[in-house]
Amino acid sequence: MSNNKNIDMKTVWQQDKDHYIHPWTDFSTFKETGSMILADSDNVHVKDGEGREYLDGIGGLWCVNIGYARKEMAEAIADQIMKIPYYSSFGHHTTIPAAQLAAKLAELAPGNLNHVFYGCGGSVANDTAVRMIHFYFNQLGKKSKKKIISRIDGYHGSTYMAMSITGVKFDHIGFDIEEELVHHISCPNPYRRPAEQSIEAFCDEKVQELEDKILELGPDNVAMFFAEPIMGAGGVIVPPKGYHKRTLDVCHKYGVLYVSDEVVTAFGRLGHMFASEDEFGIVPDMITCAKGLTSGYLPLGATIISDEIYDVISKPQADGALFTHGYTYSGHPVSCAAGIKNIEIMERENICGHVKDMGAYFEEQVKGLIDLPIVGDVRGRKFMMCLENVANKETKELIDPDAKVGNRIADHCQARGLIVRPLAHMNVLSPPLTLTKENIDFLVATLRESIEATTADLQQEGFL
Repeated sequence: MSNNKNIDMKTVWQQDKDHYIHPWTDFSTFKETGSMILADSDNVHVKDGEGREYLDGIGGLWCVNIGYARKEMAEAIADQIMKIPYYSSFGHHTTIPAAQLAAKLAELAPGNLNHVFYGCGGSVANDTAVRMIHFYFNQLGKKSKKKIISRIDGYHGSTYMAMSITGVKFDHIGFDIEEELVHHISCPNPYRRPAEQSIEAFCDEKVQELEDKILELGPDNVAMFFAEPIMGAGGVIVPPKGYHKRTLDVCHKYGVLYVSDEVVTAFGRLGHMFASEDEFGIVPDMITCAKGLTSGYLPLGATIISDEIYDVISKPQADGALFTHGYTYSGHPVSCAAGIKNIEIMERENICGHVKDMGAYFEEQVKGLIDLPIVGDVRGRKFMMCLENVANKETKELIDPDAKVGNRIADHCQARGLIVRPLAHMNVLSPPLTLTKENIDFLVATLRESIEATTADLQQEGFL
């Protein structure tokens, strides 16, 4: 770890509080408490400005897949900076890392998803997918095919269009979204299905709902369906078996393109470089990715498209016409160099294999917390897990929102040297993929203690 002794952390804290607008900020508390300063890191641990160490149970934000402070990542990044730190990829210019990473992603992606468009993150990758699909149908003369279907509790980003596609209603409070193009269907959350309904009937219902929505809007008007293989920020929802294959079939029945949002699930989180085919048996028309693509070391996202889509959008519209989409930092050579080195490390160290083994142990141990009285559901796969906390396990009634149960558990964990993510009444776990058995045992034991402490607090205050 590095040396921060010459930095006045109180000054940094004040600068941050006075000037930095944070994403997803609770201003009711931020203006008084400010932020926790993260100042150092090593593998699966981070240190705050006072030198206290924490096991990072959320991998930064679903993304520090290979762990923190990898020296060879720093060297690869520095080496590329000294070669060529930036050049525009507009027109007919490229750099070595941009070309090499595109070829590698085409090799790793399923089916004939052989063409890569770069952006700076997942939100931009999804915005690119929308704009590209609209252009694709325009090129085919199907100019009415514009509408987008996604799911309640799906999360696809924070840019205007990506947030409109997002179905987490809490995230829309006070903000405008695009409501003409975007339409939502129900969340395929098996835990919240009616008690008398079988999982098979539940799956049938959700697949039929997609088909009904396409027919309601008109197949000539629906362009695309967005779906995360496992829904992340909406509560780590794992759809019923066969759901993805059947929804893909419905989409293709009506000429609707299927966009698999793998911003969270790609690059090892479920034990595969891409989860769409290897975990769920589908080859979508597009995959969007980011986060684990560079393990968060530098911003980078990608929209990966099929040969069929590329063959249409790469035909000139008219003499001198251009494909007028892109960003200043599309194919940024330093970010692409980080992506290449990140994938090299993952392959050399067989991190996907490690996730299949150690992730199975992690999943098993976390699911053992279901015996706690307020834990109503534990769901997810491998290094992507969620605990849903309830007041009554039989009725699945939620604890009073004023109790802020997810935050309480996260606070108790932090006091014990563990960072977990609160999402309303839930807690999410998405640690670096390099966790050891010892790390997992500490994480689960600490989480158990923290839930028990939270339960005692809630009982004392009359919430339970």
